[in-house]
Amino acid sequence: MKTGKVGLFTIAFGVVIGGFILIRLTMIPSLTSDEAQLGKAIRNNELVSKVPKFSDIKDVKAKKRAFFNFLRPSVKHQNAIIKDERQFLIGIRAQLENENKLTDADEFRLQQIAEKYQYTSRRINTNTIDKLLVRVDVVPEQMVLIQAANETGWGSSRFAREGLNFFGQWCFRKGCGLVPQSRSDGLSHEVAVFKTVEDSVASYMRNLNSNAAYSLLRSIRADMRAENQEPSANKLVYGLVNYSERQEAYIDELLEMLRQNQPYLVETNEKIPAA
Repeated sequence: MKTGKVGLFTIAFGVVIGGFILIRLTMIPSLTSDEAQLGKAIRNNELVSKVPKFSDIKDVKAKKRAFFNFLRPSVKHQNAIIKDERQFLIGIRAQLENENKLTDADEFRLQQIAEKYQYTSRRINTNTIDKLLVRVDVVPEQMVLIQAANETGWGSSRFAREGLNFFGQWCFRKGCGLVPQSRSDGLSHEVAVFKTVEDSVASYMRNLNSNAAYSLLRSIRADMRAENQEPSANKLVYGLVNYSERQEAYIDELLEMLRQNQPYLVETNEKIPAA
């Protein structure tokens, strides 16, 4: 009889605990992976998943301003996230210099940032942080906007309209994206598809900040930081030499676009509808 009573009590207790957990899961909102990783960074509540028909805007000046104003919020938000990560790393470096022990939360977030920027190290020290800081830094807004304009024909390309891909990023798993109509025989890459404009910008910035092909860009930026200069588009654009097979010609084209489009790169308060 005692065994039976214990069994019933255990089952009842388990039901109560299970119900409590269910209430917790359904009533208390959980953090998304992005929110957990961003720390103090503000979440963007205006994620855009549709692209305006820029080709319908006949006035060239209006179309350029519309395109830049459409992308700018996502660029600013991703740079804000990077700034927050960078400030965290600077704080961690100061703690290490003062020989303060890092908390478990600090170590966890540090690991997340290192994984995001594809940096591995066996130990945590000031040298580790310094190398991470080379990767964890902003990408000049004007460079991002100009490159997006170049890669998408001012937002009119099929990849921008159908895949929200503004930077020509590839993926290599069958069915992962859109198949380029001009893809050469023997090649298997596709053009990546994103759920939101924000995702496209985030992926592009992460690529520049972690891919070995853009180590020159990161080196130029780090040198500017060492001289107490803010990273600028007209200097970092040289670090995109490996972004296109055209290399130097591609850089020259981006520099010319930067020069010609300065009047339209100035931020305005105009809001462009997503559809």
